[in-house]
Order: sequence, then C-alpha cells, then structure tokens
Amino acid sequence: MYPAHGCSSHPAQGAGCDGCCTGASPGVRETVQEMDFQRGIWSAAMDGDLKRVQRFVEKGTDPNLADNFGYTALHYSSRHGHLPVCSFLLKSGADSNAQTHGGSTALHRAAYCGHLQVVQMLLENGADPTKTDSDGRTALHKVSWS
Repeated sequence: MYPAHGCSSHPAQGAGCDGCCTGASPGVRETVQEMDFQRGIWSAAMDGDLKRVQRFVEKGTDPNLADNFGYTALHYSSRHGHLPVCSFLLKSGADSNAQTHGGSTALHRAAYCGHLQVVQMLLENGADPTKTDSDGRTALHKVSWS
C-alpha cells in the first residue's frame, strides 16, 4: 500500500518503503489511487501472483494498462524478478518497450535489480536495449549499478 502523505520511496517510484510509513493507518488514509493499485493488475504482478494476473487478463484487463506513474504490470513483475508472471504478460501481448513517465522500460527495471533471467526473456521478446530513460540511461547503465 502506498501512503497518502506522498512518500517517494515506494515501488511505483523506486525501492520499497524504508519504514517511513510504519505509523500510517491503512484504510482511512488510503487514497482512491492507492486502492486502485492494490486492487489492480499491478499489485498482483508486483506480488508475483500469477493466478491473479491471469484472472485480470482473462476478464479483459489490458496487460499494457499503465498506473498513474506510467508503470505497467510488466514493469512491476520485471522489477521483482517474477519470471512466470513476466512470461505470461509477454504472451498476453504486454509491450516489452512500454515506458513510464520517466522513460523506464521493464528492461531497465529488471537490469537495475539484477534479474538476469528476466532481462534475457525481455530481450528475446523484443525489448530494445538502446532505449533510454529521462536521464539518458540505458539498461546497460542500470545493470552496471546493480
């Protein structure tokens, strides 16, 4: 769950929460945007919940549906190294080159987190290793930092 106080250290914006939100009460302080995330395909992909991701797609959810930050389910599953979820999303038509508002692709996310099997799968499914984010960095730059 993302906090309503604008914390910048959550999965949609970077790493997981570093404990800044441990005092936040769930529910009352949760925004509609946060509830949409928790109930959407993005949360299922981030958690590696393949069955839930499959249900979303079977019920008509577009695997390329982006959240408010421009992240798709493939971005979340790639960042967390969930190979089966990534595979399913790609077979379901997920765009391996979709970019967030900051220009990150699923390849950037997987490379930065060191998920080399996911990186390989993305490349085999058309991910462009020359795409740059808004800072001009490619996935190669990201993997060198991991």
